[in-house]
Amino acid sequence: MAQKLLQYDVLEKLGEGARSVIYAVSDPTTRQVFALKHVIRAEQKDIRFVEQVETEYEVSRQFNHPNLRKSFELKIIKTMLVKVAEAYLVMEMVDGKPLDVRPPTEMMDILDTFIQAAQGLKAMHQMGWAHCDIKPNNILRNDKGHVKVIDFGQACKIGTIKERIQGTPDYIAPEQVNRKPINQQTDVFNLGATLYWNLTGKHIPTLYTVNKKGENSFLLDDRIDTPMDLNPKVPQAVSNLVMDCVSTKQQKRPVDMDAVITRLELGRHIIQKGQIASNLASASAAAAAPIAGKTDRPPESPAPSSAAG
Repeated sequence: MAQKLLQYDVLEKLGEGARSVIYAVSDPTTRQVFALKHVIRAEQKDIRFVEQVETEYEVSRQFNHPNLRKSFELKIIKTMLVKVAEAYLVMEMVDGKPLDVRPPTEMMDILDTFIQAAQGLKAMHQMGWAHCDIKPNNILRNDKGHVKVIDFGQACKIGTIKERIQGTPDYIAPEQVNRKPINQQTDVFNLGATLYWNLTGKHIPTLYTVNKKGENSFLLDDRIDTPMDLNPKVPQAVSNLVMDCVSTKQQKRPVDMDAVITRLELGRHIIQKGQIASNLASASAAAAAPIAGKTDRPPESPAPSSAAG
């Protein structure tokens, strides 16, 4: 592992992906710690990975939201023939693990995680951008429950029609597969598919994965098991929300992240209300239970004394 990248001291390797490696680095002057994504263009076609880093920087340098990872600097290295050879993206260091590594398991924690992710996406949409690749490993959560949405390499302006299919097969929206205009509801689908996975441990069938099975395969919304079918602990309201989010028809999905957040908060309220009722019932049962060794009979009168007179 390199000791230095650009002017930064390398602390450790955090992970790697397609043609990229992410490191924790420190500024030797300020001692501030950053995450640094290093992309190497090994082949001609790898230029798309550099382009994704450029997109990520263009979008995320504008962020000022607690649930979105911000970028600070982009450095493109070119050869003497003026060809792009590698790229460095300096980003906010985030304390947290991706959901595919450490998913929340308690229902309240799951809902809180997705409310925060939806709030970050809402901020993106207000800026005119869609994420286009929400999935478990693009949502980080730390030990305190704070959430960050990351990886904006596939982001695009709302209304964009992409030149090729982009997205992750198990979370991709139908309009991404069909190369239709991207909008807020594309992220609604991606987020709903991710929530489905977190609630059930299973992936929904998507147009991409169904098409891979052959011409005789069809994607029918009413043939997909609901989260409540697979996990009885999921409240009906939350299960209904997820199925609305992953509808193949955009007009049936929540119109935006505000609508998603409202319904997630409703699910949280239903759980809290149930917990309060359960606690009250337990307290009432405990109060009604007799104390061991104690009866409701009045104490017996003492027997008269038999002292001689």
